Amino acid sequence: METSNFFWRAVRGCLLFIAATFAVGAWAATVEVTDALGRQVKINTPVKRVALNFNFEEFTAVAGKDGWRKVVGISRAPWEGWRPVIFKRYAAVIPNLQAMPDIGHSDDGTFSAEKIIALKPDVLFMAEWSYKALQTAREQIEAAGIAIVVIDYNAQLLEHHLASTRAIGKVMGTEARAEELAQLYEREYKNVLTRIAKAGGARKKVYVELGQAGPETVGNSYSGTMWGKLITTLGADNLADGKLTGPWGPINAEAVLAENPDLIFMAGSSWVNKPKAVKTGYEATPEITRQSLAPYAQRAGWSNLKAVKNGEIHAIEHGMCRTLFDFVAMQYIAKRLYPQAFLDVDPEASFRTYHDKYLPVAYSGTWMLPLKP
Repeated sequence: METSNFFWRAVRGCLLFIAATFAVGAWAATVEVTDALGRQVKINTPVKRVALNFNFEEFTAVAGKDGWRKVVGISRAPWEGWRPVIFKRYAAVIPNLQAMPDIGHSDDGTFSAEKIIALKPDVLFMAEWSYKALQTAREQIEAAGIAIVVIDYNAQLLEHHLASTRAIGKVMGTEARAEELAQLYEREYKNVLTRIAKAGGARKKVYVELGQAGPETVGNSYSGTMWGKLITTLGADNLADGKLTGPWGPINAEAVLAENPDLIFMAGSSWVNKPKAVKTGYEATPEITRQSLAPYAQRAGWSNLKAVKNGEIHAIEHGMCRTLFDFVAMQYIAKRLYPQAFLDVDPEASFRTYHDKYLPVAYSGTWMLPLKP
């Protein structure tokens, strides 16, 4: 009898072991993810620990608020440091965000491979510009067995937006949500370009400037990336093209006057310690935004510019030039370039709907508007 019981206990144990092994094997798997640069990255899924270098709102939209439970470290400077009003809103609804360990940032030289390795993430999401600037650090991270997935919304290339969105979804196990967002972005992006193609008309000249340090300081303009790429994608002439030695930088004030742009967009945000900046974002009212924009329109010689004369000087949130929701910025700028073709398009309503469906924070504030109502 004892031998028989021992036999059946052994059989039962073997069956349980086989079942458990099968269950783990069915759930755990190595998947190959194609990132924004076309790199094929092998990821052991399901991931349990994630580090995030940039594109925090994109990560949230794709992975959902619950995705933050797996995040063990972020680059705090480009979110809490650059746009604390936005960070504060997310920290109020994401429990682990306020105390999130800092992995440093590429722009200020604090990015730390050692900190990342110590946090033991399964994967690091890294912005394209940080990835290219930090070769030694990324080699150390990969040597420690941590996969790096490159994300890129800065280049303003449709294929990079889509690849980045789908890569986040595949890593985080939210592929259906990622696909829905990718299709939304592609649909809205193509809808804008289709309307522009039908609108026709003479090309207009657009000047974009970072309105951060006050009207007495000429801020950066952009060429071939971010605002610069977005402007040319919309069928306009970007004043900065041919005038910069790199992708961004200030343009001589006299050159702006000589070029006499048809439209001017001053990129604002909710920066701290920038009292003269153009103010946009969750806590900005139309009155606050217009008050902060008005001094820029009063620069020497600007009253004679076509853009200022025709009421085509605008404030627009700087963060909207490199995001999964930058189709909203495309709608707004296109509506000013081709008003008849976009009569039925409401960019603010688009942004509100995006918040309601994909972000854990409520829509509010002022993100884009002309100086003159």
